[in-house]
Amino acid sequence: MPILQPRDEDAVRKEFQRIAGPVKLVVFSQELVAADLCRQNEQLIREVAALSDRISVEMLNPAVDRDRAAAYGIEEVPATVVEGARDYGVRFLGIPAGYEFSNLIDSIIAVSSGEASLTDDTKASLAALAGDVQIKVFSTPT
Repeated sequence: MPILQPRDEDAVRKEFQRIAGPVKLVVFSQELVAADLCRQNEQLIREVAALSDRISVEMLNPAVDRDRAAAYGIEEVPATVVEGARDYGVRFLGIPAGYEFSNLIDSIIAVSSGEASLTDDTKASLAALAGDVQIKVFSTPT
């Protein structure tokens, strides 16, 4: 049974008209760990990817593909990496459904361009930082 309803698919297709370049969704799953959540995440990501020919999906098992998981910093499953022309560090831990679904769609569109939609002032402030900064955003529906 599909996760996305036809109405949702139509809305996402419309948003995906803004995709500027190829995007790869790298999904980390394990049958022995969080199997139901991993299967649901895999299905959702496949359904989303099917809505644009500019999106590809790669399924990996972190127990088997240890080097790739380590390179992406993945320690938990399910996890999804949203990668454009390069890895911008966009990760979703858990299933990006519900409130997080729109963030997944926006992330796909954002990495496809390779450009941050920031003001010149913000870019200048960020350029003045002495080193790299890691930003983590956590969300929950409660």
